[in-house]
Amino acid sequence: MADHLISGFAVVYNSVTDIGGSFREKISPGAFDKSLRERPDVLALWNHNYDRPLGRTSSGTLDLRSDRVGLYFGLNPDDTTPDGMTAIGTVRRKDVAGCSFGFTVTRETWDDGDDTQLPLRIVEEAVLWEVSLCPDPAYNDTSASLSRSDTNPMDNAANARRRLIEKMEREHKLRGIV
Repeated sequence: MADHLISGFAVVYNSVTDIGGSFREKISPGAFDKSLRERPDVLALWNHNYDRPLGRTSSGTLDLRSDRVGLYFGLNPDDTTPDGMTAIGTVRRKDVAGCSFGFTVTRETWDDGDDTQLPLRIVEEAVLWEVSLCPDPAYNDTSASLSRSDTNPMDNAANARRRLIEKMEREHKLRGIV
């Protein structure tokens, strides 16, 4: 059994997208910070399907961090399950390279814009329920990639946690976050 880490940004702050031709939407920096503090158990799913879990924060198989760019994730899917193998394989081949997320808005503002643009919803605060690997995410700026694989089955969990921490520390350092 190898150890795999899928990582990327499930949310990119201030990225604007079209929601079904009805309105535009963007997520404000830190919109999920309160939720991550108060409701720390978040799921990682395959394409928003609650019957296909890939990881969760409470089990240590999903790590979420909010920074200036967005909501960074590190996911360690179980490669002994069909869904874990699907996630690893499709992300490795780049058939799936983005994410989506399920949330409930708790504070928002609207900008009606003008006759040339759809109204813009600005999500200022929200409860985060799940992040999902998706083949066709609503936000195209999201990302998911296979970061690393190890073949040492004796220390997989410890190695995954160590690599995840090291990667986040490097990324934070590059962004000037100490």
